[in-house]
Amino acid sequence: MLPVRGRNGRAVRLARILGTRTAWTPVGDGEFFCPGCGGDRNYQRLTGRRRFTVLGVPLLPRGAAGPVVECAACTGRFGTDALDHPTTTRFSAMLRDAVHTVALAVLSAGGTSSRTVLETAAAAVRAAGFAECTEEQLAALVDALAADTGRVYEDQPCAPGLTIELHEALDPLAPHLAPAGREAVLLQAARIALADGPYTPAERDVLATVGAALTICADDIGRLLAAAARTPS
Repeated sequence: MLPVRGRNGRAVRLARILGTRTAWTPVGDGEFFCPGCGGDRNYQRLTGRRRFTVLGVPLLPRGAAGPVVECAACTGRFGTDALDHPTTTRFSAMLRDAVHTVALAVLSAGGTSSRTVLETAAAAVRAAGFAECTEEQLAALVDALAADTGRVYEDQPCAPGLTIELHEALDPLAPHLAPAGREAVLLQAARIALADGPYTPAERDVLATVGAALTICADDIGRLLAAAARTPS
């Protein structure tokens, strides 16, 4: 092989002599949704110290590196913001709880006297993950909520406490849902409200709160609610 000559050759030789090495130290572990694997995996949280090397021997410190998270499966390293994405298990639980909260909010606004409304709400909650949910359980929860607040729900705007509960359930979920997913949650709520007839003012107020918590703009909320009302049940 011919020797490497010229400026590029000198750069290659210099790179072989001088370099930087990072020593990583585990500082924690857990489970996360790996962007590389596309699924739930175990991870190690690492912090590093860089050192200037000569002929592979570490000499002078060059400062801190990381922290990063390293996937135990693919060994890919990612910024710690990867931990902000919920695991599949956590996401499923967040969605299940959100649908349950939304169903209770709509029932609280429209009342529980209609069996059709209760059946529609219970079916939505079961599909979200509460497999044992019944119409009677939902009605009892709505009655307990009304007794706790002393509020008669029909034809009244969304109560501050209910607004807070909706935001607590939906705010953490919304960033991880695609636009179609956010719209699907709102449309599901709309179908519950429409199960016994047109929207009441109180139901519209709750649905507007749901849409806002899902970061759907007001114009799109109106469009989606109108489309749901035109769709035969």
